[in-house]
Amino acid sequence: MSWFKGAVDYVDDWFLMSTPWPLIAIWFAYITFVLKWGPVYMSKRPAYKLTNILAIYNLFQVLLSCYIVYMGVWVMNTQGVVSSHCAIEAKETQPYILRGVWIYFFAKITELLDTVFFVLRKKMIQVSFLHVYHHSLMMIATWFALKYNPTDVLIFLGTLNSFVHVIMYGYYGLSAYPSMTKYLWWKKYITSFQLIQFGLITLHAFTNAFVSKCNTSFVLLFTIFFNLGVMIYLFSDFYVKSYVKKDAKSNKTKIGLEKQPHAISLVDAMYATNCRSDESEKVK
Repeated sequence: MSWFKGAVDYVDDWFLMSTPWPLIAIWFAYITFVLKWGPVYMSKRPAYKLTNILAIYNLFQVLLSCYIVYMGVWVMNTQGVVSSHCAIEAKETQPYILRGVWIYFFAKITELLDTVFFVLRKKMIQVSFLHVYHHSLMMIATWFALKYNPTDVLIFLGTLNSFVHVIMYGYYGLSAYPSMTKYLWWKKYITSFQLIQFGLITLHAFTNAFVSKCNTSFVLLFTIFFNLGVMIYLFSDFYVKSYVKKDAKSNKTKIGLEKQPHAISLVDAMYATNCRSDESEKVK
């Protein structure tokens, strides 16, 4: 149909790109399962461990993200991180870049399994608004950008985001094995890295809007900046609640126990241990 015609003719012929209906169906199935069908299905069943499946899945995500990073670095090395010309519109580079953006879009679809696995493992506390919003947004926004307004700003965004995912999925792949837990002390730095990522993408998008000759629409720029603001707020809030306040509470508990060494009971010890325990939350 003519109203579904994209900016680049041959992209319309790619898998899932002709109309938005397959995308909408995937998103609807995702939301329905993780918020309704999945919890109902698991309500009378024990949690699945999925140890080996998670290891394979996370390895797949690491390899896929590495490939996207490779494609993005090649483009930025030859065309520049920020350039006045529009590489995505040049005949010699357009097919390669658009194919990379499509692979990035496909990666966003596969990452919906993050939430599915949470549900099957009965970890509904991790199916937060931040988690579901982030996964939904990245898949839908990437589709619309590729379909209607492919622009150079997507190159840096997708490359940096995929690099963060190499680290993130590497961590969660290792964390599937309890014997590796003692080596995974760097979990909280993943959230810090994600916040740095959002800041760099914001700076790049802002600079690119003034320097690049790409015809980047106001709608796309607004979507990028608005959602980067939302992500920075939500991830910052998560970081403060998960690490800053928890560390403060842990230190306060520790000081209190030191001041009353003879009053430590089993309950006191259990409370102190819980304050120091690492709540496992997976967000991107």
